[in-house]
Amino acid sequence: MAIASASLPKMGVIMLNTAFPRPVGDIGNAATFRGNVVYEVVEAATVSRVMGGMGQDETLAGGFLAARDRLIEQGAQIVTTSCGVLVFYQDDLAKGCGTPIVASSLFQVARRRKEFAGPVGILVMDSRSLTPAHLEAAGCPPDSPVAGLENGTELHRVLKANSPAVPLDPEHAKQDVIAAARHILEEAPQTAAFVMECTNLPPYRAALEQALGLPVFDILTWLEEIWRDEQVRRT
Repeated sequence: MAIASASLPKMGVIMLNTAFPRPVGDIGNAATFRGNVVYEVVEAATVSRVMGGMGQDETLAGGFLAARDRLIEQGAQIVTTSCGVLVFYQDDLAKGCGTPIVASSLFQVARRRKEFAGPVGILVMDSRSLTPAHLEAAGCPPDSPVAGLENGTELHRVLKANSPAVPLDPEHAKQDVIAAARHILEEAPQTAAFVMECTNLPPYRAALEQALGLPVFDILTWLEEIWRDEQVRRT
C-alpha cells in the first residue's frame, strides 16, 4: 500500500474524467494523501482524448487552468494531475503561478538517470500513448526503455473498461506491473531504476522494488521530492 509522506502539504489534483476503481496509493484515492487533498475533475478530459498520443489540446488546457485555480483557492499548496502523459501542459500550468505545479512524474527521469548512472525504465499504462514528443517535452532521453501494460491481463483491461462495476484484482494487477518491468530488463538489462509514469501504478511500487531489487519512483515520490526542494528554496 503506497501512502504519500505525511510531510506533504495540502495537495490539489487535476483529475481526468474517469470512473474505474482507485485503490489506496492511486492518486485519485484521498486516503493516499491521508485525506489532505482536494480534487477538481475536468469533464472534457476523457481517457481516450488524453491518451490519444496528441500534443496539447487548447480546449483541455483551458479546463486544466481553471481547475488549477479552483484547487489553489481551496488551499492546495502543490497542484498535480492524475495522468503522466500531460507533460505538454506543464509550462502553461506553471506560468505565473506561485504554487508548485507537477504535471507528470516523467519530469524526474533525467534526474534518476544521473542519480543512478544508467538507463531509467519507464512504466506506462499503454505504450502507444507515450510518443517521442512526450519524452522530449519531459526532458527524457529519447532512448529511454518503455513498457506498457496493454498486454497484461488485469490493470489495463479494468482501466479501459472505465466503470465502477468492473472490479480490480490487485494481485493480478501487481503481476502485470512486474511483467512489464521484467520486459524492460530483458530488452535493456543495464536499466538502473524505474519511473512509473501512470498515476494508477503507485499501489504496486513496493512489490515491484521487492521483485526486482531495483529502485522505483512514481508520482508520489516525485511530489515529495518537489516539496522538499521547494522548502529548501524558501529558506
